[in-house]
This record gives sequence, C-alpha cells and structure tokens, in this order.
Amino acid sequence: MASVVPMKDKKLMDVKIGELPKWILMRDFTPKGIAGVFQRGYYRYYNKYVNVKKGSVAGISMVLAAYVLFNYCRSYKELKHERRRKYH
Repeated sequence: MASVVPMKDKKLMDVKIGELPKWILMRDFTPKGIAGVFQRGYYRYYNKYVNVKKGSVAGISMVLAAYVLFNYCRSYKELKHERRRKYH
C-alpha cells in the first residue's frame, strides 16, 4: 500500500501539473527559507563534485564555466554592437 506524502514534503518531480500552484504556495519564501535553499544547493554540489575520493578539475571547471557564461550574458548588449564593426 502506498503511503500518502504531504504536499509540502513532495519533490518538484513528484508534483503533478494541477498541483503545482498549490505546491509553490506552500514553499518558504522568507529570507531564511531562501538562504536554506542556496545552502542545500551548495552542499549538494560540493559533496557531489568537489568532496570526493578521486577528485578532478570537473567541479571547479563547472563553476568557472558558469561564471564565464553569466558574465557573457551580462555584457552581451555591449558586445553585440562591436561584432559587426571591422575598423571603426
């Protein structure tokens, strides 16, 4: 027999489309709740890619690639005007 999981404890992948607005409203949007989300994400990333027995540069290179992509997207407006200019 399947156990009934409360809506608040369901993961996003387990929520049906019709239950999505109700699930979103049950999330904690206080500063403490948002800080907890970032902290859990950091620890999940750190334990999966950085804090391993046979580590490599993969964990650090993903952070570097995300940083480069973020900065490119942020400065795209200035860069798109310069790409068609050849000498002036």
